[in-house]
Amino acid sequence: MFHASAYTGTREENYTLLISQLSALIEDEPNRIANLANAAALLNQFLERINWVGFYLFEDGELVLGPFQGLPACVRIPLDKGVCGRAASLRETVRVADVHQFPGHIACDAASQSEIVVPILHGERLLGVLDIDSPEKNRFDETDQHYLELFALKLAERM
Repeated sequence: MFHASAYTGTREENYTLLISQLSALIEDEPNRIANLANAAALLNQFLERINWVGFYLFEDGELVLGPFQGLPACVRIPLDKGVCGRAASLRETVRVADVHQFPGHIACDAASQSEIVVPILHGERLLGVLDIDSPEKNRFDETDQHYLELFALKLAERM
């Protein structure tokens, strides 16, 4: 059974604990939807100052909504649209300090001000993206990016 931990260390220590928790949650579960659902819930309870966290899965040349926490979201995203499409196309993390300044931003939640999207890759193969929105501008920094990329790598092992 999962027990929420108090994240009382440095940001780096807390992220390391988060990734350990993810490992424990997914180590014996082969179902990717179950693992993604638990990963979204884990991130939602860990991250402060966010309003949406979830996954889009790469299927038939586009991103399709997967497990998430937050308001209802766009169901399908072409690879040439929005922050998610950009991160998937480039196969690299995209951090946006102000989504209103991002050309082609897809506004699923009007409260969103900043966003980070991390591709989930198995080698060079795109599996999907981790998408996180915040109601404050410039919410995500290099530390978030580094550890969320490690989180995505760990998750990709079970997808």
